[in-house]
Amino acid sequence: MKKYEIKVTSEHKNERLDVFLCETLENISRSQVKNLFKNNLILLNGKLPQKAGILLKETDILEVNTLDKKPLNAVAEPLPLNIIYEDEYLAVINKPQGMVVHPAVGHHSGTLVNALLYHFKSLSTNSESIRPGIVHRLDKDTSGLLVIAKNNIVHESLSKQIKEKSAKRIYRAIVSGILKEETGTINKNLERSKLNRKKIAVTQDNKGRTAITHYKVLEYLKGFTYVEFVLETGRTHQIRVHSNYIGHPVLGDKEYGYNYKNLKLKGQLLHAYKLSFIHPITKESLTFTSELPDYFVKILNKLKN
Repeated sequence: MKKYEIKVTSEHKNERLDVFLCETLENISRSQVKNLFKNNLILLNGKLPQKAGILLKETDILEVNTLDKKPLNAVAEPLPLNIIYEDEYLAVINKPQGMVVHPAVGHHSGTLVNALLYHFKSLSTNSESIRPGIVHRLDKDTSGLLVIAKNNIVHESLSKQIKEKSAKRIYRAIVSGILKEETGTINKNLERSKLNRKKIAVTQDNKGRTAITHYKVLEYLKGFTYVEFVLETGRTHQIRVHSNYIGHPVLGDKEYGYNYKNLKLKGQLLHAYKLSFIHPITKESLTFTSELPDYFVKILNKLKN
């Protein structure tokens, strides 16, 4: 049995307790959360909560005892790794489309973490044991730049920069349809979908987590738009959900978009194009770019013609 103690912050005020646990605890389903309630394994401020849907208050303290599961272990694998930059403190990786970032249920090997363990002698341990070095994540079918921390001090600094929005992350994508406005901001809170726990949804009552995405049209295509997205917050599936919300889902998105069989896509055309941050040790301002991968360029040129 593993015990968690979680302090509720203002960001999660008025969020349902069961929804909060599904989003906060790693690899836990709604049915598993129900089972925790059934077995009295959850305490809210030292007492059993009256119901699973009770709304949280800022500074609430949760104590959660999760039932033992077969542990996931990350092992080193000699997988190819595109290292854009590396020093003794951190590395910047260009992740290919189709690679999962860290081991999870259904993905025990072949992940970025498996490759990191093989290529680097030291990685931060601020994350769970199956996520050494991982400061932030990209979806399996999103390609592009990730920064990796080699020690905990660097990890903490990079995480803080992302949280405080001083680190900049810029993405490029092709979305369905023609965007009417050349620039804009999508400011819609997100939460785990009540209909499908694997998906994220825009909240209808402005609860959930704050999510802000800025966009700029780069080029109008035949029936599509080539767009640049800038993340102000970094929620799960944020760009994909926000672009779908405004009626322009990312091309190739199997969960939130449409299936264009004639284009033979393996996943969404979403690429983490630019990453900027302050080096935690040298204090140097660093900016990295990753050119569009071949599969992206091929579709972009096809839609231009």
